[in-house]
Amino acid sequence: MPEWLVERGIGETRAVRVVNGETVEARIQLDGIVRAGTRLAARLKSVGPPPIAEAHGQEYLVPKGTGGISEGAQLVIEVTREAIPGAEPWKRPLATVAQESPGPPEPLDAEPLAFPAPVDRLAQAGWSDLLEEARSGIVRFPGGELRISPTPAMTLIDVDGHLPARELALAGASAAARAILRLDIGGSIGIDLPTAGSKAARQEAAAAIDELLPQPFERTAVNGFGFIQIVRPRRRASIVELAQDRTAFEARALLRRAAFEPAGAKRLVAHPAVIAVLQGRGEWVDELARQVGGSIELRADAALPMSGGYAETR
Repeated sequence: MPEWLVERGIGETRAVRVVNGETVEARIQLDGIVRAGTRLAARLKSVGPPPIAEAHGQEYLVPKGTGGISEGAQLVIEVTREAIPGAEPWKRPLATVAQESPGPPEPLDAEPLAFPAPVDRLAQAGWSDLLEEARSGIVRFPGGELRISPTPAMTLIDVDGHLPARELALAGASAAARAILRLDIGGSIGIDLPTAGSKAARQEAAAAIDELLPQPFERTAVNGFGFIQIVRPRRRASIVELAQDRTAFEARALLRRAAFEPAGAKRLVAHPAVIAVLQGRGEWVDELARQVGGSIELRADAALPMSGGYAETR
């Protein structure tokens, strides 16, 4: 059977890897962003440093160099890090020079899901809980919780709880590794564990990360203050980072919930900021209307929290 489930929604494509009924990895790919792994015909706009290539109006940094290609020449690049939307729009995507012809990235071994469908298989695998972890930055585990904070330099994960320090360090390290996969966190990651007190305890916590987090990644040892840094490929924005663009994140989540409601005309009721996003993306609302077989109205309600939007039958 395919390892992943893929659901093409409105404004985004969602992918999850489910093991024993639980989502262990997830990705959200926004429409309009060129995916990592895509090979593009480009023009070398500047030899840098770093070199800058341009393809379809988008600039890509090529930090590993272009091997003596002249400025203005044509080349093929492969996207290694997608454009980062939301909080870091100033970060240009990254690419490397490719030898192959332009083409799409390697596809996931995935089962495509109908959307909408009679059964919400992503919800069965905990999709709503995953979105709440992303928007709140809080991931709970027995005896403690993680608090995840994305910054321009790195994603920080703070471990807190009521277990004894050694137990909490081990449980927190395991929970952090699982959260990194579930929330698609890449790049530089700092985990602040409780001070475990002994070198053996620190090594045990590091070994728990090694066991759960697949390669490729690099890490430091856990230092005497309980801090460990991990660096893994950052190919796209994490789901936590996408949630920082809160209004668009909640607008897409609302459209997904509405699509699984019974067919017919609907009114979407949401926070004014979320409604403003939908008003500015008429194509999203039109697509929902086609999916549910009825017209869609929008109504703002300032009393609702950002994530509290709902669909009502008209």
